[in-house]
Amino acid sequence: MKNRGYYGKFGGAFLPEILVATFDELEIAFEDLKSDPAFWDEYSALMSSYSCRPTPLTFAANLTREFNGAKIYIKREDLNHTGAHKANNVMGQGLMVRKMGKKRVIAETGAGQHGVATATMAAKFGLDCTIYMGEVDVLRQRPNVFWMEQLGATVVPVKDGTRILKDAINEAFRDWVTNMDTTHYVLGTACGPHPFPEMVAYFQSIIGKEARQQILKIEGKLPSRVYACVGGGSNALGLFSGFLNDPVDLVGVEAGGRGLQSGMHASRLCSKDARPGIAQGYKTYFLQDNDGQMKETHSISAGLDYIGVSPILSHMNETGRARFESATDDEVIAALKLTMVKEGIIPALESAHAFAQAFKEAPGLSKEDAIIINQSGRGDKDIFTVAEAFNDPKWKDFIIGKAATYHA
Repeated sequence: MKNRGYYGKFGGAFLPEILVATFDELEIAFEDLKSDPAFWDEYSALMSSYSCRPTPLTFAANLTREFNGAKIYIKREDLNHTGAHKANNVMGQGLMVRKMGKKRVIAETGAGQHGVATATMAAKFGLDCTIYMGEVDVLRQRPNVFWMEQLGATVVPVKDGTRILKDAINEAFRDWVTNMDTTHYVLGTACGPHPFPEMVAYFQSIIGKEARQQILKIEGKLPSRVYACVGGGSNALGLFSGFLNDPVDLVGVEAGGRGLQSGMHASRLCSKDARPGIAQGYKTYFLQDNDGQMKETHSISAGLDYIGVSPILSHMNETGRARFESATDDEVIAALKLTMVKEGIIPALESAHAFAQAFKEAPGLSKEDAIIINQSGRGDKDIFTVAEAFNDPKWKDFIIGKAATYHA
């Protein structure tokens, strides 16, 4: 049960006094937007004309035959403009920012997809834009950094801490405290202080609304299970929202990294390395030690190595409404490769976590069952990481040759 930003015992808004008025303003703007019967139509029309919605629900016939079990469907959020589900959230927040009269937006990004989406929205709406990104992620997601900058955004590499997503979030909040009169923080996932978890989940619910309608039209019945990767939780909540009141199993897949026993992972809800705590303005499960110090995380995917998770998903985990599993880096690479060669579809490394878990479970289901995998993003952003994981000699030669050309 949600009460003033709480989902069971998770959520809330633990804020410095200087930010209270800004969050009050944000909550009022969001509530006004939700209560406006014309807003969802305006939002849907924008996403239809600008971002390829509704995204298709693709029947994966070859993968279905491969596993000889449930029918496998893929919700194609990779076909959104900018290549991921992130556009759903940022365009919704962009419309809200325009109504609020703010002239500048800031954002954090890990995998870079949220950064690109925010930079795109800022360009469309004529807003100044600054993106904070951990220095480690800047290196492994260089193509997305390039596009953010070409779209007119200023990308700030964050060198504090472990130089990944959590550090980018910290830096974005520091900026907001200084510039809150003119600036809106376009938080990218369903985490942080209220109303961000509810707001991001609201905009991402377009995924689940579409998927439910599509599977009923195609199959004439609901799916048995739906799968989504879980970093902060926005794409998972987007898909799950369409089936919350249905007898459908909701399966979230976290980053198992090098294995849960190794300590090098980012699994908050299905490992023993996380415990409830308060950080970055809200209460949820965080990867932290007994002294409350945040642990180092690891994932082959830049978008799933966050230390926390949406308070909404923490509540769903405790109540049993959703089940959470993990997939290791090796399992993810294998699932990505199989999807590519069987279907000609290239999921992002984040999305490939959901594929990996679905592939484990599909053979144990009936051929009458249908499952949906949320492909939250496309894999071209991961070309450096994937080429290295595949140990592709031609790619290595290409990189060496390019480097030689630049040094010449």
